[in-house]
Amino acid sequence: MNYDQLLSKRVSRMDVNILREILKSASRPGIISLAGGIPAPESFPTDIIAALTTTVLKTYGASALQYGPTEGFYPLREAVSHFIRKKGIMARPDDVQITSGSQGALDAIGKILISKGDKVAIESPTYLGALHAFNPYEPEYVRIEADEDGPIPEKLERLLESHKIKFIYLVPTFQNPTGNTISLKRRKEIADVICRQNALLVEDDPYSDLRYQGEDIIPIQTLATDHVIYLGTFSKILAPGLRVGYCLAPKAIKKWMIIAKQGIDLHTGSLSQAIASFYLTEGYIDDHLPLILNFYKPRLAAMLEGLEAYFPSGFSWSRPEGGMFVWVKGPEGLDMGRIHDEAFKENIAFVPGRYFHIGHREGLETMRLNFTMHDEKTIRNALHLLADILERNVSAGFHDQRVTSFSYA
Repeated sequence: MNYDQLLSKRVSRMDVNILREILKSASRPGIISLAGGIPAPESFPTDIIAALTTTVLKTYGASALQYGPTEGFYPLREAVSHFIRKKGIMARPDDVQITSGSQGALDAIGKILISKGDKVAIESPTYLGALHAFNPYEPEYVRIEADEDGPIPEKLERLLESHKIKFIYLVPTFQNPTGNTISLKRRKEIADVICRQNALLVEDDPYSDLRYQGEDIIPIQTLATDHVIYLGTFSKILAPGLRVGYCLAPKAIKKWMIIAKQGIDLHTGSLSQAIASFYLTEGYIDDHLPLILNFYKPRLAAMLEGLEAYFPSGFSWSRPEGGMFVWVKGPEGLDMGRIHDEAFKENIAFVPGRYFHIGHREGLETMRLNFTMHDEKTIRNALHLLADILERNVSAGFHDQRVTSFSYA
């Protein structure tokens, strides 16, 4: 049977997630992977989760294994409303919707907001998972001009004046892939712009709890509440396998988010939600989150020190105060796809930066490095080996290289 003839036209917009393919190959024994955007398994509170599972079943019995409301388990919605007050977000439990990770919310946003040809404003580079969520609904992406502080407010305002933008998508804190954070001053200016232009912002915030130094910065949602869909997740501060996230949206949009979720998965897993609620309300997060931060902080320091010590001249990189990623930029003309293939043969993996851009030839000279999965010694050794590969390519010349694709073998 020719199954291809049964597929919808939409699947042509559903490309293979290159990050998943890289991670699959990078999981091969012996590979030192700086590619993953995933938490270290050692950071998972397995003993706490085991104890909380017992508590949940004793407290709620079979109802913890039953179907639940699409909006989410009410004790968790209540706990989230208290938790996000630390971020400056004032919300009632009824304002909170529980999602299957923030990725589930991104798909629902695409489903209810994007019609074919609608313009969505994004940074480039941006989170690849958002593009994969939005792509099947056939948007047209419009680039937001940005600098190291984030989107440039004047440019954003002109973009909103000259285009009919359905929504703006940003990861303001420890952005994936760059690790950059939008300053408070810039956030206030962006909030002013979207309020003046009556625009909608999707603020994706999966990393702000992973701050190792510096001061917390309030979400843009606190500055323009009626113009922001705010997404959060427990994947980085509890465990990603539980698939628990949350969403705050203007009332009219929240209604359709819930209807869309009913068709996707009915509701997020009841047991996972109940575990997350006790994790918050019983104070486990207050004890465990500092352990996660202390676990990752020296790994980030090791990566920054290794880059400084080993990488050739002509390379620059971000210096994030938190999150999971460092963004590296090499000399113009260098093809990190080719570098990756060479590095992979020497058991080092990373993500070539071009996959995070909307233009095919953008970001060829960039790479994303993850520091959460390995200890400090392994990170330094990997960077030393990678630096040798980069040095060889720089010394040999690289301007005639063509764009390469990642080889999955």
